[in-house]
Amino acid sequence: MLSQNPMQNLTRRGIVRSMVGGSILLPGLVSELLANESGASGAADPLAPRRGHLAAKAKRVIFLHMSGGVSHVDSWDPKPKLLSDAGKTIPVNEFQGRKGDFKMFLKRPEWDFGKHGQSGTEVSTLFPHMAQCVDELCVIRSMKSDHTNHYEATLGMHTGSFTFARPSIGSWISYGLGTLNRNLPSFVVIAPHSPYAGGQVWGSDFLPGSHQGTLVSPGAEPVANIRRRAPTQKMQELELAMMTKLNQRHLQSRITDPVLSARMKSFETAFGMQAEMPEVFDLSGESRATLKLYGLEPGSTSGFAWQCLVARRLAERGVRFVELIDVGSSNNWDAHGDMQTHAPLAKNVDQPIAGLIKDLRQRGMLDETLVVWTTEFGRTPFNAASGARGREHHHWVFSSWLAGGGVKPGITYGESDEYGINVGNSPVHVHDFHATILHLMGLDHERLTYRHTGRDYRLTDVHGRVVKEVMA
Repeated sequence: MLSQNPMQNLTRRGIVRSMVGGSILLPGLVSELLANESGASGAADPLAPRRGHLAAKAKRVIFLHMSGGVSHVDSWDPKPKLLSDAGKTIPVNEFQGRKGDFKMFLKRPEWDFGKHGQSGTEVSTLFPHMAQCVDELCVIRSMKSDHTNHYEATLGMHTGSFTFARPSIGSWISYGLGTLNRNLPSFVVIAPHSPYAGGQVWGSDFLPGSHQGTLVSPGAEPVANIRRRAPTQKMQELELAMMTKLNQRHLQSRITDPVLSARMKSFETAFGMQAEMPEVFDLSGESRATLKLYGLEPGSTSGFAWQCLVARRLAERGVRFVELIDVGSSNNWDAHGDMQTHAPLAKNVDQPIAGLIKDLRQRGMLDETLVVWTTEFGRTPFNAASGARGREHHHWVFSSWLAGGGVKPGITYGESDEYGINVGNSPVHVHDFHATILHLMGLDHERLTYRHTGRDYRLTDVHGRVVKEVMA
């Protein structure tokens, strides 16, 4: 039993700092636990499960982000006229963010397209495994964004803001719905390297820190300090009991302060993660058939196949929002010099993503799981030189897709023009994309707000249309 004297000499803040140093508390929780309370949420328990504004089609989201800009005209958006007119010149009034009059050369797609599934959706040979799943997909060929730079476009795709840091979509969903499993975070990001815009991609910004994404890095130790520092579980339980006693004492003099109760529950989540998170990463119980479905070698702890399988395991354990980032801010889909760099990147993600969709379907999870595949923008169907091997950034139109979670399967929505340069019809702006994802999760994007610095903020700012045409 611990003596009372050392306990009397410790401050509550000192104990918090000591425990945080050896714990696996979420990065956002650390700041929330030690921060001044003026900006904190008034909710008694910020992670308590809550009902949405609407009847939800999906319970969870798995968000697949291909960093760097996947070429839509080489993957999801077939353009026969671009193929036949390759080499011809066209005028454009903007190139890589610069206004002016430019003469550009049309560049042919480098992969052939073919119809797949009963739906006949056309997909290029870049994604042969995902092509087998097209009857589950709703491919949006009329996406558009506001910025041609990686940083701003990535920030916009995640936060709805192309200029300033704002809460990530995963943080908004956590804030709106809470968690289904108090032993795990409500929002997890699995990324081998930092993406463009860095931690702002999963940041909670002005939302309570408990809604910030928890970063998992593929490898031998996916979450740092996941194992307790106390020499025995009994010792850790004594430390936590001491902490609880101090918290309760502090709370008694502040009965009207709901934030303290929320902070105490944050420790419960962190303690639960020590028990449950290692089990999530233990794939030894997965069958050989499942590993083969994802293309994952037994014993592997890295690669996109590992990310996809861990995402399924997190989803089935109640995590609301799981994001998988492919690669990061270097050696990614940014194919300025040579479009053939898309080939190994596609091979790395194609089978794992198809495996994830098939696995969710056979486990009865797909109907309640919204799978989102996107990139920050597409790539130009033209270039400044006739023999250019690569393509530049292109935010005027690009492709994304949705699957499961209340989405119409086996359809395409919207079109680009004959060369894939601009939206032809039915535009889907990033704000519309976000509004639709929230709607499928049972959240009204106009009502999901948070008051900060005197105004009500929302993920879609003052924009956004729910694309009901893609909903089942």
